Amino acid sequence: MTIGPIPVTVAGKTTRQIAPGSVNTPIARWPSTAKNTAVDADAISSKIIDSLNQSLERNDNVSVAQLFCSEGYWRDHLCLTWDLRTIKGNNKIAAFLDDGHNLKKIEIDRSEPNRGPRLCAFNPHETVKGIQFFVIATTKNGSGRGLMNLVEDAGQWKIWTCFTSLDELTGFEEPIGPNRAKGVQHGAIASRKNWLDRRRDEVEFENSSPDVLVIGAGQAGLTIHARLKMLGVPTLIVDACDEVGDNWRNRYHQLVLHDPIWYDQMPYLEFPKFWPIYTPKDKLAGYFKAYAEMLELNIWTKTTIESTKWDDSKGQWTIVVKRKHANGSIESRVLHPKHVVQATGHSGKKNEPNFKGWENFKGDVICHSSEFKGAGKYSSRNQKGKKAIVVGSCNSAMDICQAFYEEGYDVTMVQRTSTAIIGADTIKNLLLGKLYCEDGPPIDDADLLVWGWPAEVLKAAHQQLTKIQIEQDKPILDGLEKAGFKVDYGPDDCGILIKYFQRGGGYYFDVGSCHLIIDGKVKVKQGQEVDEVLPHGLRFADGSELEADEIVVATGYQNMRTATRQIFGDEVGDRVGDVWGFDNEGEMRTIWKRSGQPGLWLHGGNFAMCRYFSRMVALQIKAQLEGMTAL
Repeated sequence: MTIGPIPVTVAGKTTRQIAPGSVNTPIARWPSTAKNTAVDADAISSKIIDSLNQSLERNDNVSVAQLFCSEGYWRDHLCLTWDLRTIKGNNKIAAFLDDGHNLKKIEIDRSEPNRGPRLCAFNPHETVKGIQFFVIATTKNGSGRGLMNLVEDAGQWKIWTCFTSLDELTGFEEPIGPNRAKGVQHGAIASRKNWLDRRRDEVEFENSSPDVLVIGAGQAGLTIHARLKMLGVPTLIVDACDEVGDNWRNRYHQLVLHDPIWYDQMPYLEFPKFWPIYTPKDKLAGYFKAYAEMLELNIWTKTTIESTKWDDSKGQWTIVVKRKHANGSIESRVLHPKHVVQATGHSGKKNEPNFKGWENFKGDVICHSSEFKGAGKYSSRNQKGKKAIVVGSCNSAMDICQAFYEEGYDVTMVQRTSTAIIGADTIKNLLLGKLYCEDGPPIDDADLLVWGWPAEVLKAAHQQLTKIQIEQDKPILDGLEKAGFKVDYGPDDCGILIKYFQRGGGYYFDVGSCHLIIDGKVKVKQGQEVDEVLPHGLRFADGSELEADEIVVATGYQNMRTATRQIFGDEVGDRVGDVWGFDNEGEMRTIWKRSGQPGLWLHGGNFAMCRYFSRMVALQIKAQLEGMTAL
């Protein structure tokens, strides 16, 4: 049985496995490099920005578009329209602007020296140079920031890529820094409630409903509530777990985040300076709980969704939730939020295969990786020499194989297709490099430098980075191949990040398990599908068999839309499009923007995505609540 995305083509080390129905985004062509490296970057940039603003004032969209290269890009997140779009080609840019937009002007950001115009390399091989600078955008609704990249095109400087991203809405500026709340009312006030009284009232929603209901208290739920909190939107998170952080706390025993701390920062409250580079799951769970308390987020744990119904005429939901209190009592509440954010993770239901004979297994355990308690947790017998099979070959499978080995098991991994592999140090030093590191730029600047690239350009950059990565990780990659483990280099040889975007899985950040395979301490069964679960093992399509006392199926998760259907029913599920993978403009499908169902937003992804796109979702919700845009 084949599970997950369909391989479009597989040739050598290249795989084009993409989420079904999504687009295999093409790779951008690099422009010509600047011929004169002694240019006055500031003067050139100022001239182009002046021309741009003059054309905007005249509503001369053709002139605006002519400032771009013929294959230039304008990536916009909510500054031009209430959508996430990427427009390629100056003719298409002119037509897009003709349909109406909210932009009033763009200015060069000179607030810090590193934000102003400078000549720099655009590609990892440093063969294409141009002018780069941060910008400040003013719109009819608020203000934002962005990134501009200029190239020399046939002797003229043109805009190659422009990125604009809304930061705040006029009149609803976030209460941080100089805008922070006073926190006290001096003087005598009868029947005054203190801070704790007010917090209890706010959390309980006894006489009101939240404007926004968030389902899920993981990084997606916490980040979107934090953003909405700063915009003054009454919000409530509901989660079935017993405690905030349980979605990480209850995962397999040895789990540690594979991304370094600088990449995983949360909005408004960065990790302390003493925090380890790689965060253990239980430490992260504690941080989530502290984060929720410090940002005063409203959360009901031990709460499940019982029913949902959208009312088109009222523009609101009727949602019945069942909440278990600390004393054991069960309360049923009816809420009428105007918006719901599904923050149940970037994936959907567990992708548990329907293997023949599953119910006949007589060993200690057979389960999906999401239910795995840990090696040695299912029997009091001595674990040494016991046999374990892990079906799957990506992050969870690798971690679980390592956990089995450390407990003395005889472990076999079943790798059915190929896996993209990268070393943890290579991620930290090459992929994240100088952007997300100890002495890197402010996190919002780093995010702009990443999201500021259109997907086609990002893919071109990662094609070059992957060539460097292959050389740096050559000992690991060659060793895996010799051990019978098949590696790939992602879609069109563009590496792990692009595979994550286009497929949502199929990769492993090596934190130790690769050497277990190379050294023969974890065996590999490659290229065979499971035919049947036997009472004490597995039979494969080629007729071979393996014995096992424990079997873990680490086959990932289905599309996030399956969770939507599970929570809201088929009618809503049919309105919502598939999630993950690129659309034909290179933006993610469905997630972080209008879902197809009024009043429903899908939010998820890794920590970096949740940090940046939580702002995009929150601003869209706030704009609709304030009547700036239709529902």
